[in-house]
Amino acid sequence: MPVRRRGHHVFFAKKKSVGWWAAGAVAVAVGVLLAGCSKQGSEPVATAGASADQPVQGGTLVYLEQQAHTNLYPPAGGFYPNGGILNQITDKLTYQDPKTLQIQPWIAESWTVNDTATEYTFKLKSGVTFSDGTPLDAAAVARNYDTYGLGNKELKLPVSEVINNYDKSEVVDPLTVKFYFKKPSPGFLQGTSVIGSGLVSLATLARPFEELGDATKIIGSGPFVVTAETLGKELTLTARKEYTWGPAQHAHQGRARLDEIKLIVTPEDSVRIGALLSGQAGFIRQVQAYDEKRVQDQKFEIYAPSTRGVNNSVVFRPDNALVADVKVRQALLHATNTKEIVQTLFSANYPQATSVIASTALGYVNLSAKLGYDEAKAKQLLDDAGWKLNANGLREKDGKELVLAAYESLPQPQNKETLQLVAQQWAKVGVKLNVLAGDAGSRVVDNLDPEKTPVSPGMVGRADPDVIKSNYYPTNRNVLLQKGGVSGKVKAFEDTKLNGLLDAIAAETDPAKRLALTADVQNYLIDQAYVIPVFEEPQAFAGSPSVKGVEFEAVGRPSFYGTWIAARH
Repeated sequence: MPVRRRGHHVFFAKKKSVGWWAAGAVAVAVGVLLAGCSKQGSEPVATAGASADQPVQGGTLVYLEQQAHTNLYPPAGGFYPNGGILNQITDKLTYQDPKTLQIQPWIAESWTVNDTATEYTFKLKSGVTFSDGTPLDAAAVARNYDTYGLGNKELKLPVSEVINNYDKSEVVDPLTVKFYFKKPSPGFLQGTSVIGSGLVSLATLARPFEELGDATKIIGSGPFVVTAETLGKELTLTARKEYTWGPAQHAHQGRARLDEIKLIVTPEDSVRIGALLSGQAGFIRQVQAYDEKRVQDQKFEIYAPSTRGVNNSVVFRPDNALVADVKVRQALLHATNTKEIVQTLFSANYPQATSVIASTALGYVNLSAKLGYDEAKAKQLLDDAGWKLNANGLREKDGKELVLAAYESLPQPQNKETLQLVAQQWAKVGVKLNVLAGDAGSRVVDNLDPEKTPVSPGMVGRADPDVIKSNYYPTNRNVLLQKGGVSGKVKAFEDTKLNGLLDAIAAETDPAKRLALTADVQNYLIDQAYVIPVFEEPQAFAGSPSVKGVEFEAVGRPSFYGTWIAARH
């Protein structure tokens, strides 16, 4: 649950009035908004009878995002800047309650699942339309899932990582759709609730992947529509007046309360914080831990919803000979002081990891006994593996020094600093880690080459045990770089036992057995020292106390459907 800090600051909002919220947006867009600058523009006047606790219809929210989105094909929504947009403009078949994690009706009014979890039938709401006026009916849903489940090679649309064993769809009638699976797929129902399963129009699905970086080309049925965009810099989300089909059990019904959201890409942490505290923005993403106190001291709110998935971790690529020996990986695991990392760089919103997945995740088991920091043990393991200290203070074997490299991951909080601290810790046992920046192109290419990147950061959020398969399976994210994935640089590494466990999680229909398999794979990943879990990663946001009703889906992406801006006289 988010950590919330409430204060006395109240700002004004008026229906169809932009006022200083939009003035701040313009200031950011032209590059003149600086940290600590004063409010710009006039303050709108509140509606008569409104109070700070009564929802207000209308107004514009300025939302500052750290990074530009990349591609808005829904299965690419795992990247948080992508998901933050898709969550406003697309609906899903089902809704996962972020508190209970129960699956509830949304576009699907009801559903049935056969005993082997190989057939799912959904009855849809009537009258739902995409923003281009076309119907969101069984035929549209079938096309969405045929694309997400099978991909489209001609348009270069990849298969969704949340859909396993997909076979085909069947349109039973205009409002009934049925899905068939080649093997049991118990995670599919939850998969219909996630960002990657956002429903889009047939026109959107007919576009090639490279066109879907343009947000105006994404036609969804959600409460907001992208009405303007400056690629890489800013976009405008406008409320759909006719929207009446939110999640059935959501507290708010009808159209979104806000009239508009101005989303502005603002990479500098200091500018986002300054804009928020000075009233130029109402909400911001990616608040660094070291800025939290400054925000709270001024009575603004910090939100830190859990991502409930694979923890922020350091992973190894055993196809590289330097980390192929399990003893070397185990040594580096025990040479990593995750408690020091969390205490040095982060806050209480970033719990120290005690397993591969978060303590809030389904199937979590506490493996802290296997993750202990032990410098002496690390040195002994390196000795046992034949890596001896040379005159340079580095471990050497067969004339080769133990020098590794990893690229920083820009989406992850303070990842550069995290890797640099890991490098300092590993240096104590004679291992060098080079932390690379590089341009976007080199990062993408080199991260697919185990010879160039034997070490990599990684994490992924999803509130279902299938999240582990998403991260480690060869045909999904494949962070270990096994054979059979997108990388053509892998020579030999393949772990059939691991892949068998991941396949079993994705196909096990007995809930208790599925959680037992989830425990098995967590233990196996740590026993093989494929991964060093560092901390449970939240999504950290900050908001003005006047911005009410912000919610987050089950893995931390914001929803502004019920959001409103408090008024005062």
